[in-house]
Amino acid sequence: MSYTNMSYLTPKTVILIGIPGLEHVQFWIGFPFFSLCLVALLGNILLLIIIPTERSLHQPMYIFLAVLAATDLGLCVAIAPKMLAIFWFGSRSMAFDACLTQLFFIHALQGMESGILLAMAFDRYVAICNPLRHASILTSLFLLRVVLMVAIRATTLVGVLPILLKQLHRFHSVVIVHSYCEHMAVVKLAAEDVHMNKSYGLFVAFAILGFDMIFVFISYVLIFRAVFRLPQKEARIKAFNTCTAHIVVFLEFYILAFFSFFSHRFGHVSPYAHILLSTIYLLVPPALNPIVYGVKTKEIRKRVVQIFIPQRDIQK
Repeated sequence: MSYTNMSYLTPKTVILIGIPGLEHVQFWIGFPFFSLCLVALLGNILLLIIIPTERSLHQPMYIFLAVLAATDLGLCVAIAPKMLAIFWFGSRSMAFDACLTQLFFIHALQGMESGILLAMAFDRYVAICNPLRHASILTSLFLLRVVLMVAIRATTLVGVLPILLKQLHRFHSVVIVHSYCEHMAVVKLAAEDVHMNKSYGLFVAFAILGFDMIFVFISYVLIFRAVFRLPQKEARIKAFNTCTAHIVVFLEFYILAFFSFFSHRFGHVSPYAHILLSTIYLLVPPALNPIVYGVKTKEIRKRVVQIFIPQRDIQK
């Protein structure tokens, strides 16, 4: 049965085809993505166990890291089950309302992740540029307010996207050329004017990702200026080392995010390459973040060893 070249009122279900042009190898592509999800789930669950129970990690940076871990877990849960069902079992159909729900959670969690990275950059800025006031500025109440503001901003701005999509009533297709429900992929199904949807989607992207990236960049300009003014080389290296994990996480998140964003709207990237890259963009950061912070943080490494190698085995 053909699902294209037809006219539909608001559909009850949509069809996700996965990765166009690679349908014959999707079964095998599912395995590396499944491995990424397993690494992300294990790593972020470990962070959520270790950070609350290790008193030395009860600091603003690691509290933000715990929120980031929870966000990454949410992204994996929102994306992986349906994507792997498409790849492995050919389960392509999805209720339209479920598609909009998935779309909301994916983009809202992306927005929250971006906001938490900005909060972590602010923490590093205060710790290096104004260390004597770090404890008085980043209080428990301040951290709670920041997390709530990040969550409210993302859910409020992204929440309008599915509402606008529900206002569309004519569609030329129900086939989504993607492995998950993404805003622009759903917008392209519409057979009526979608300028409002496209414009608001751009606004959300720049209001969250663009805004956060600019202020993270400004934070690091100020941080590097303060670091290079330190008189001793050892002090400069120590100060810079406190930022390296966040810099790595920041770069991999925003580089992948903007490549995916601009290639989908303005680029001439082949569909299968775009979908592979956009899926990698969503699954690599959740898998990589715990590894980066685990490698760079002595307390986390120590607790991971204690969890997997009981103390009595170490003593033997």
